[in-house]
Parts: sequence; structure tokens; C-alpha cells
Amino acid sequence: MEFQQGDRISIEKDGVEYEGMVMPSNTHHIVLKMSNGYNAGISAENAKITVLQKASNVQDAHANDTSQLNKTTKGKLPKVSILSTGGTIASKIDYRTGAVTARFSADDILKAIPELTEIADFSGRAIYNILSENMRAEYWEELARAVAEEIRDGADGIIIAHGTDTMMYTAAALAFMVRTPVPIVFVGSQRSADRPSSDNATNAICAAKVAVSDIAEVCVVMHGSESDDICDIHRATKVRKMHTSRRDAFRSINSEPIGFVDYLTGDIHTHLEYNNRNSQELDLLEGFEPKCALIKFTPGASPDIISYYLDAGYKGIVIEGTGLGHVSSEWVPMIARATSMNVPVVITSQCLHGRICDRVYDTGRDMLRAGAIEGEDMLPEVALVKLMWALKRSDDHAAVKKLMVQNIAFEINERSPE
Repeated sequence: MEFQQGDRISIEKDGVEYEGMVMPSNTHHIVLKMSNGYNAGISAENAKITVLQKASNVQDAHANDTSQLNKTTKGKLPKVSILSTGGTIASKIDYRTGAVTARFSADDILKAIPELTEIADFSGRAIYNILSENMRAEYWEELARAVAEEIRDGADGIIIAHGTDTMMYTAAALAFMVRTPVPIVFVGSQRSADRPSSDNATNAICAAKVAVSDIAEVCVVMHGSESDDICDIHRATKVRKMHTSRRDAFRSINSEPIGFVDYLTGDIHTHLEYNNRNSQELDLLEGFEPKCALIKFTPGASPDIISYYLDAGYKGIVIEGTGLGHVSSEWVPMIARATSMNVPVVITSQCLHGRICDRVYDTGRDMLRAGAIEGEDMLPEVALVKLMWALKRSDDHAAVKKLMVQNIAFEINERSPE
């Protein structure tokens, strides 16, 4: 019996029947991706093999199914646009390589999670199809323009499917660029859809609930615990991925989440005040200066690191200092050199929790005299994105400093929580 990668087959061997999708194999065994998400390697010797569906037919059936999405509910529910950028939530096994790859479209997400069609009338478009480590500032701008276009065309909410590794950067970028009258919800998954422990369905359904809610902000909706019980609603400028692989990897830093979605009931419970739907007009403030750097200070590190970026023509620098926001006294003259060249230097902390205060110790006061800007309680990544955005608003050091210490998109708390 002839079969190929991607075919669905059954194998009867030693009184046991196995059924699944054929995956690549580097051995003499046939490797199947079974319906429970696990792989099984089976020797073809003395086995009965039956081809149930050819790979081309699987793809044709898939295309036919997606055309039926939303057919029964169209026009009766809120309109939500899914913008797909790639990432694990929109990934599947590539049967050429056996690796997880970003290939799904927005329609694929709806087909994989049909419960979504009971929440909203969905439309979808792929903005790009990349793994999130390949994200760039110009892609943020393209995404923001697409979001604005969907809102102008009548979308009641936006869902952005995005890889988790750099989701916090893109979410922060949109928070600074887009003043929105509707919810803009980033969602991803830590584990691909073919795994039995995948979080994609829970996250997507909770994201859809937020997309039709009254929370008209840019936010991130991801698992709030290791169980499939709640998803937290994080502010775009206060969220960080804090674990490489756990399903509840995302945490709000220096803030509570806005609230959470009860997955079982679909109810939304809020902790914080938020911008209400239609409380502001749509506005798009595009533009990022890509030549900005995020530098992590370490003991003994040479101040020549700053010199490198200055000589390379960088326009802004964010430093992750220690504790309250400190670097070695050897770095202070180089900070002064940067500010004399009209290159803003923003100080954040490696501690993440808490806020910067460079008025306690001598080195901190010297840094301030050299022109350093205190990053308040901003996350280093958020400070970087904000500085990139601020430098497109003005190239004047004083004006940029004023923007950096101003709360634009909930990135700065007046007082940090204990």
C-alpha cells in the first residue's frame, strides 16, 4: 500500500489498530500523529495498512469546510476581525519536516475552534505569517494600519493572533499607536493545536469574549492558571512573558490584570477601571525610530557598549540598570556623551517590579546630572518601544523626555503597587 506524508492511514498490527496522520520518519518505522496529539512509531512488518484519506483530499475538505463558517449566525452577532500574524496559535505540524510551523490563516483558526462562531460574526485576514521572533518595527506599523482599517469598516472588536515570544513588544507598540473605540485583543498559545495540552482553544474563546466586551483597550488575553479555568486580561503595556513553556506564562507586572474571563461561564470579572467602548475616537499615531537599543548593565561591563551604539548612529538607548536603576560610575561619562549628542538615555530596572529612583545613591544622582531619564515603573521592553515611538514624535531631547515620563497608554503608574 502506497502512502505519503500527510495521508491519514490506519495500521493493524498484533491485534491493535492505530489511526493517524503520517509524519516524517528517520527510521524504518511509520510515525503517526494520532488524534490524541501523541506520536506513535509502528513497524510496517506484518502490518495491514489502509489509506483513509490522501493528503490532497484533506486539504480540499479543509477548504470546503471553512467556507461554511459563520453561515448560520452572520449578521446576528457583533462583528470581530481576526488578524493573523502567525505564531503557535496559528500553527500546525509541517509534515515535510515534522516541526511546528506558522501556516494557518484566520479561517483555519475558526475551523479548529468552531465555538468562536457562537460568540461573534468573524472575518479574517492574514497580515503576515511569521514566527514572532521575526517581528520588526515596520510590521507593527503595518498591523496598526490594518487594525484601524478594520475598525473604520465597522468591526466591533479586533483579535490579533500573535506568537507569544514577542507579543508584549507588539502589544505595547499598538497601545502607543492606536487610540481605539473598540477592544483590541492579542492572543496566542504556548502549545500548538496538535498537542493534547494545547491552550489555543481556551485562549481564543476567552479573547473573543473580551473582543465583544466593553473593554476598549489594547490588551493581552492568555491563560491565568495551568488549568483551563480562567484567562487573565492584561494591559498591553504592563504584561510580560515570564516562563518559557507554561500555559500561564504571562503576568501583569507593577499592575493587576484588568480582570479575567471565566472560561466555563464566559463571564468577565474586572479588577481595574478601563476605557469604555466608544469613549474615544479612533486615532492612529504611527511611526517608530528603529535605531534604538536596549542594553543590560552587568557588573564590570565596559561603557564602550554605549559608545558602540552612539558611533553606529543610534538615536535612543534604554538601559536595564540594577536595583533602583543604577550602573557603574564608569558609565556616567558615556551617558553624558549620549545626551550631549541629543541621544536620550532611559533608565529601567532588571528587577522588573517596582520603580526607578536615582535620587537615593550618589551614582544615581550623577546619572541624572548626566541627563539620564528615569523610566518610572515601565518594563524595559515597554520603555524601548515607547522611546522608539517618542523619537518619531520629536527629535528634541527635552520634548522626548517629557513624553517618556508622561503616562500615554497606562505604562506608568503614579504609585507602584506593593
